[in-house]
Amino acid sequence: MIIITGGLGFIGSNVVHALNAKGITDIVVVDDFTDGTKFTNIADASIHDYLDKDVLKSSLERGSVFQGEIEAIVHNGACSSTTEWNGKFVMDTNYEYSKFLYHYARRENIPFIYASSASVYGNGTVFVEHERYEKPINVYAYSKTLFDRYVRQNMRRDDSQVVGLRYFNVYGPREQHKGSMASVALHLRNQLLADGVMQLFSGSAGYSAGEQRRDFIHVEDVVRVILWFLEHPAVSGIFNVGTGKSSSFNTVASAVSSFFGFGELQYIPFPDHLKKRYQSFTEADITCLRAAGFDGTFMPVEQGVQRYMEWLRKTES
Repeated sequence: MIIITGGLGFIGSNVVHALNAKGITDIVVVDDFTDGTKFTNIADASIHDYLDKDVLKSSLERGSVFQGEIEAIVHNGACSSTTEWNGKFVMDTNYEYSKFLYHYARRENIPFIYASSASVYGNGTVFVEHERYEKPINVYAYSKTLFDRYVRQNMRRDDSQVVGLRYFNVYGPREQHKGSMASVALHLRNQLLADGVMQLFSGSAGYSAGEQRRDFIHVEDVVRVILWFLEHPAVSGIFNVGTGKSSSFNTVASAVSSFFGFGELQYIPFPDHLKKRYQSFTEADITCLRAAGFDGTFMPVEQGVQRYMEWLRKTES
């Protein structure tokens, strides 16, 4: 039995589908189903069961479910909004809940793979998995930073697998429910189809209009990394998950307009509320991931965006 928290969400649901493609259906999806529209992400998937996240916690505390049956926990569930400033809510959801699952996995000797985030690096320019480079600039990033540090402080050599994955800018299928937190590729595509015009921010932090750069990684590549760790339970640690190469927002916009064959690009003023709270540059250092043994290739953003646009066209036709 594999437990996937956040299994109705973006990355989690893609993990479910990838496991199904390998013939694995003994999957328990855990999530907060308040947003009922997320059912579409796994409506065509095969799973063993669904549990609310609070039900899972209370059941594991009582020892009343899946005793001795859990093969691994893939923990993607979180409040993922970088603009959420209710610190108690974010810390309860992202930090305390993660600590509970981490300690449960340790006690039961179960591999534990969890979602961290490149947001821990804040406005830094070095993206290496070390505490000296962690500079969170919002509550979401702080919750992820604190849990990574907690894991580092508590991890023992004789523990079962513990893996933290610092996702960079993930885009691709099954993110439509994320609203404002969805990828720039989806936002640009929706703007283009609605108005024929795509909008990007004007210059910021020394970057000219649309030339802010991020390490954009297709969700299929992220899932391949997750499955690799599931297949290599002797490997533990905290790892960046990006392509290792940044691309500009203008490049993403160009890939979207190239797919559709039209599109005007406009630049809008940079929002005041994002100043000093916005990552204008990210680029994963994937040295540790390679050293761990993962040798897979990553789609360049031009290819990945085209692949995503094609998926959207097929699913919405």
